[in-house]
Amino acid sequence: MFQSFESRSSPATVASRIALLRKIMAGIGIDGFLVPRSDEHQGEYVASCSERLAWLTSFTGSAGTALVLMDTAHLFVDGRYTVQAGGQTDTGIFAIEDLVNNPPSKWLKSNPAGKMRIAYDPWLHTVDQADKLRKILEARGGILIALENNPIDQIWTDRPNPPLEPVVIHPVEYAGKPAHEKLSELSNTIAGAGAGGFVATDPATIAWAFNIRGADVPHTPLALGFALFGAEGAPILFMDKRKMPMETEAYLTQLATLRPPSSFGDHLSGIAKGDVLALDTSLAADEIRNLIASAGGTVKPMADPAALARAVKNDAEIRGTRAAHLRDAAAVIRFLAWLDSKAPGELDEISAAEHLEEIRVATGEDFQMPLRDLSFETISGFGPNGAVVHYRVSTETNRAFEAGNLYLVDSGGQYEDGTTDITRTIPIGVPPREMQERYTLVLKGLIGISTLRFPPGTRGQDIDAIARIALWKSGLDYAHGTGHGVGSYLSVHEGPQRIARTGTEPLLAGMILSNEPGYYRAGAYGIRLENLVLVTPAGDTDGGDLPMHGFETLTLVPFDRRMILTDLLTREELSWLNRFHDRIRKSVLPLLNKSDTAWLKAATAALR
Repeated sequence: MFQSFESRSSPATVASRIALLRKIMAGIGIDGFLVPRSDEHQGEYVASCSERLAWLTSFTGSAGTALVLMDTAHLFVDGRYTVQAGGQTDTGIFAIEDLVNNPPSKWLKSNPAGKMRIAYDPWLHTVDQADKLRKILEARGGILIALENNPIDQIWTDRPNPPLEPVVIHPVEYAGKPAHEKLSELSNTIAGAGAGGFVATDPATIAWAFNIRGADVPHTPLALGFALFGAEGAPILFMDKRKMPMETEAYLTQLATLRPPSSFGDHLSGIAKGDVLALDTSLAADEIRNLIASAGGTVKPMADPAALARAVKNDAEIRGTRAAHLRDAAAVIRFLAWLDSKAPGELDEISAAEHLEEIRVATGEDFQMPLRDLSFETISGFGPNGAVVHYRVSTETNRAFEAGNLYLVDSGGQYEDGTTDITRTIPIGVPPREMQERYTLVLKGLIGISTLRFPPGTRGQDIDAIARIALWKSGLDYAHGTGHGVGSYLSVHEGPQRIARTGTEPLLAGMILSNEPGYYRAGAYGIRLENLVLVTPAGDTDGGDLPMHGFETLTLVPFDRRMILTDLLTREELSWLNRFHDRIRKSVLPLLNKSDTAWLKAATAALR
């Protein structure tokens, strides 16, 4: 199995660990310490040795920060995790705060009185984050203190070792472009920006640029390391050779100079003097800026030159993701047919998630494209658990299915040719009309994005409201973005593109995003519907003045007819839905066996 259902949360440990941390804080003379959910690379997923926030707070979500003061403690999480955080940590010690609307920087601006001495680990905060914190504290007479040794590491006595998972070559038939061409383009971009080099800290950039993949963090095929891309000459890759099979090392030696990660800081200091080195200050650790500046170098802020390049998929990557979604659709349809054959009470959240994974594995084997991993831990939530946006089922929270409520399953797979992500909400037994109404409102939002045409330059924040209009008219909403970018056998959450109030990046042809509106009634049920979509090239419209982009839907799994109130759909929405189901039937039927074929024909029958 690619996932475990054992509980990783233990609120009972929080009090003793906070006491140990405060003892160290008192010893070094600081008033507070910040503990982010990040590692030196600022990625969404971190290795077990970097799970400092989870170890301290017992909160296991993928985003959050703790601020521990001598007399209070605060855990900042976004809307996806508010319910989860309250259930996982000791709320007698930690107050749950809003990470989006009241992050630590804003909280510190208005809460503690006096001249606060707040400490941080400069490897775990970006340049931008540190600058914002420093400015706010200094305005109040306080100070931000960079610690050489992280206090958590001093008290985490059984901390795991760093990962040493194998690094593999990603075939050019799936990457679409040889690594030497990508590296040459990066050098040209860096030279054009007037920098001597760019310090790459994002493992996704390294994976994409060198056409390699790894397994150092859960569910995302990344090999942890740093790279220095120069305006001239070969790049330097700081990565442990113990992770490299002979073939991989020989391949990388032709592209870069290989150095151990332990030499990264000293090497950076050695070359920085008198040079201009570029950093993505929203991604790079503050300590890297400190090393360059201390050595007499100049830091030039620059967006990661690979970020946009890998977000815009090439022809091979687009072919690959279409193929991956077709196979994945067959797996999910097999799962839904199996789920429909079970009576209420026969299943629970874990058994359903396990069977879905088993079907994905078997389907990958059937079509000779193995499932390499899940793209994230399956969100398998029944009833009230479905209302927890990023719910993770464990043996402690596992809920049996009962008639009259909803099952929300959000899952995906990592294949060499593509990354998938799909959410469907399924009724168990006969659903109450309220659930059908709200399901249909969510579906209207998804169709609104799916059918959208938009001019070049449109950003995610410009269209986010379209997915919410039907919900807003009924006084409803959801506390997460509508869509995130998706990589090509890389991260299932990829920037810079997103459909959200904060989505400032223009949407370009070749970008892949999720389209996932939802509705959640805390303590009762959750609804989310998610397809992945591909931004299509801008084209002419009949009688129009401007070329318009659109979205191609990649996901090929039907929506549940039992949940759709057609009287709430417009004629255009119903037409799109029937065409979508017809496309699924024609595309996926040849991949299914006889019993699953019968299920799909019924599931995609025209709605009127």
